[in-house]
Amino acid sequence: MAVTTVPTVESSKGTEKTALITGSEAIAVACKLADVDVITAYPIRPYDTVMQYVAKLVADGEMDCEYIVAEGEHSQFEIVKHASAVGARVFCGSSGVGWMYAMEALTVTPALRIPMVAMVGNRALDDPGAFGVEHNDALAVRDLGWQLVWVDNAQEALDTALIAYRVAEDRRIFLPCAISCDGAFLTHSQALVKIPSQENVNAFLPRYDRGDLLLHPDNPISVAPQANEDWVMEIRRQNYAAMERSAGVIREAYADFERIFDRSYGNPFFEEYQTEDADVVLLGMGTVSIPIKVAIRQMRKEGKKVGLIRMRWFRPFAAEELTKSLSRFAAVGVIDRDYSFGSPYMSGVLATEVRSALYASPGKKPPVLDFIAGLGGREVRVPDVQKMTEAVYQAAEGKPQPLTQWIGLRE
Repeated sequence: MAVTTVPTVESSKGTEKTALITGSEAIAVACKLADVDVITAYPIRPYDTVMQYVAKLVADGEMDCEYIVAEGEHSQFEIVKHASAVGARVFCGSSGVGWMYAMEALTVTPALRIPMVAMVGNRALDDPGAFGVEHNDALAVRDLGWQLVWVDNAQEALDTALIAYRVAEDRRIFLPCAISCDGAFLTHSQALVKIPSQENVNAFLPRYDRGDLLLHPDNPISVAPQANEDWVMEIRRQNYAAMERSAGVIREAYADFERIFDRSYGNPFFEEYQTEDADVVLLGMGTVSIPIKVAIRQMRKEGKKVGLIRMRWFRPFAAEELTKSLSRFAAVGVIDRDYSFGSPYMSGVLATEVRSALYASPGKKPPVLDFIAGLGGREVRVPDVQKMTEAVYQAAEGKPQPLTQWIGLRE
């Protein structure tokens, strides 16, 4: 697909181009700007639009990288895992069951301290077959050491990809990062995106350097040793410490991003929308924020003080900051585009994490309702948001409500 460009914009921070591109194409452009060395590809919708656009950039001579079409998702992730170990900056991605097919490789990548950046084109897990968005694919690695971040527009996709490389490749971290882009709603939707200058990207993103962890004949080291009970706990504790440091490195990266690119995201971990005077708040991840914001503007006209918190980083989870924010509201409604069958109160993953964070919080603990919505790519509509908000208001008034509710089901 051709990129439509509009006149460049001069600023104190260099020359930016503006292009009409999709979320997937924005990720591909970020790979070009980051000068990624090795990219592997295997087609599965809706992620495959990234590899298609990277292939176009390579074919047109606009990008120089090793572009390898693998025979499956498992091989795809294994190739970049080993390429990263020998010092190459890498990228790959997948969706839905393709992400699951790579699970063995995904499992060992954090333990080997491989700072791979991957994109997940969020898609429902078969069966039944569905190309539409759900978040369970990316969430399957939430306990393994992957950093996980959700974006809700193409500009944020490009910017976050650059930030992801900066964070993942920081020697204090060396953990992989998955950028989740909602299938179709983001991966295939075009928007005007500011593409930063190569000069500014180079100032923000240093070259990848493994130092003494480089796998090379001149530097004999062990990779994936059989440690058993002798060292496994110590290795796990090292990964724990790296993830613990991640939040601080993320803050540093966003601060430098704002300084270099003149573009601010405020709190790196979550966005707040009209929360200053809100009585109740809705909380979700990804592109569900779009209909929620539309509904909030309508409800505000009706005198209902409703706000939104959109989570960006799910791992690391900003528990202290989030619970401090949530303690201001009379009730919270979490919108889960995922499921966790058999979980406490049969709630989704995000709601369960939010309740867990609030349990240890010293502040006020507002009631938390969970709404399972938008599975399989089904739209979350403005009337759906209004219905959920009404239930949250009822909970705020002390009226009993089901802790988990399914929204938008067929009658």
